[in-house]
Amino acid sequence: MRHCPLVAILRGVRPDEIEAMADALVQAGFSMIEVPLNSPEPLVSIGKIAHRYGDTVLVGAGTVLSVADVEAVHGVGGKLMVSPNVNPAVIARSVELGMVALPGYATPTEAFAALDAGAHGLKLFPAEAASPTVLKAQLAVIPRHVPVLAVGGVTPQNLGDWMAAGAAGGGLGSALYKAGRSVEDVAKAAKAFVTEVHRLID
Repeated sequence: MRHCPLVAILRGVRPDEIEAMADALVQAGFSMIEVPLNSPEPLVSIGKIAHRYGDTVLVGAGTVLSVADVEAVHGVGGKLMVSPNVNPAVIARSVELGMVALPGYATPTEAFAALDAGAHGLKLFPAEAASPTVLKAQLAVIPRHVPVLAVGGVTPQNLGDWMAAGAAGGGLGSALYKAGRSVEDVAKAAKAFVTEVHRLID
């Protein structure tokens, strides 16, 4: 988070392209990569990034919905658990295994349930269904030490609005990567995001 508070979400990425995509992201300045479990052979891709970068990149899975998912991701070297919902059992197992737990929430009730289960941070999801104003109001009660990422509809153009409202950073989906996008296009988008986030935090 301190190095670059952006999570690259590679939904739909294939194992045969994951290393080139990851290299482009890391070269641009990313240090957190998520491969959603509804991607082709996601555990293969996660394992490849974990092996390639070790502790220099926080890699893991998105769309983690069960304890079995958590254990499978951990088994291939994943250290990041991102979910679209608040499942206390999933969060607790992630914490037990030493993974970073980043569940999705939409309301203060869900946020506090996630924190009670041990979540290290939160993702406001889908952020495009809320607003920076909503996030700012939620952050009046969410503990200040908890990083909250805006996820869903975040672009280089609106990232500043989210961070001005108190977001620690963002999770980046289709504005960064979508299935079929070239490595060159992903690299260009990644650089735009990193340039903007450093303008905001430096």
